[in-house]
Amino acid sequence: MLQLSNDLSFDTADGVETGNSGDMAALNLSRLIAAAADAIADHAEALTALDQAIGDGDHGLNMKRGFEAVRGEAEAFSAKPLPEALKAIGTKLVMTVGGASGPLFGTFFMALGKEISAEPDRVNLTTAFGKAIDAVAARGKSQPGQKTMLDVLYPVHQALTQGKIASEIADVADNAAEATIPMRALRGRASFLGDRSIGHMDAGARSTALLVRTVAETIGERT
Repeated sequence: MLQLSNDLSFDTADGVETGNSGDMAALNLSRLIAAAADAIADHAEALTALDQAIGDGDHGLNMKRGFEAVRGEAEAFSAKPLPEALKAIGTKLVMTVGGASGPLFGTFFMALGKEISAEPDRVNLTTAFGKAIDAVAARGKSQPGQKTMLDVLYPVHQALTQGKIASEIADVADNAAEATIPMRALRGRASFLGDRSIGHMDAGARSTALLVRTVAETIGERT
């Protein structure tokens, strides 16, 4: 089971299970994929609008295409062990999202699948999440503070390390995306604008925050 808080988990099996504590809410991967695809689809136009301001103007459409492709194979992905499912999702995103986002989001999921165990606890999840972020940073030759998805991923990892619960992690992600607005872009198409990139939220940071919140809200919280 994949545990995002001390009380919550989900796995790739169908149905709801109860852990030893009686408080674990197990969620099948198909449901999580559907929720992520819905979140991206619902915000596709807004994501594209963000990208039109300082990027290529296609982020929302590209992300929607990729996550719809993942949705289309949700049943097959859910039948796999968690590490293999995540790697397969990453591969599908690389193949279908396009642009710069496909390789970056795909790298995240593939690296996460490589590092995570089939039944991870919070420690394993946090470690695997950190390794996945590092893989994205290496792929994009970027670091925090450069107005990219990393400016959301690193704070989320820190929140995991600190033991924050799902709703707190979602808030951290949203706030981190907002924090990219005053940044000057140093990577990607937006970097060509120099100071004109200041005052706009990074589209990749926003879509990353959407996905983090979706995971948190779909799993839910038990206190």
